[in-house]
Amino acid sequence: MITTPPTASPQPLSPEANGTWCLYLIECRNGSYYAGITNRLAARYAAHVAGRGARYTRANPPLRLLGSRPYPDRASASRAEWAIRQLPREKKLAFLQTEACARVSHAIVDKTPACPDELP
Repeated sequence: MITTPPTASPQPLSPEANGTWCLYLIECRNGSYYAGITNRLAARYAAHVAGRGARYTRANPPLRLLGSRPYPDRASASRAEWAIRQLPREKKLAFLQTEACARVSHAIVDKTPACPDELP
């Protein structure tokens, strides 16, 4: 008799698997914030840490990932990136927390380069 192994419960899709783009906010060592977008947050954050990310983070290395917010496509993530860059510093974290979405990362994540759905 052939038996099939039990199926595991479905795991949430990673941003790159389901086409989701993320707006993310990094705190740099000089105390400044850096905002960017990606569809592979863990890889992008690792690139920033390794000095292969944006020119700004090469000059001002990242200290920690403050949070991220998912968007359905690159265009909407780009518009959100522009919007967050227009805000004063004290309103940037609140911007990540405003959307009532289960996948919004609003906790400060120390040295953990992952979207909420990629956390263990």
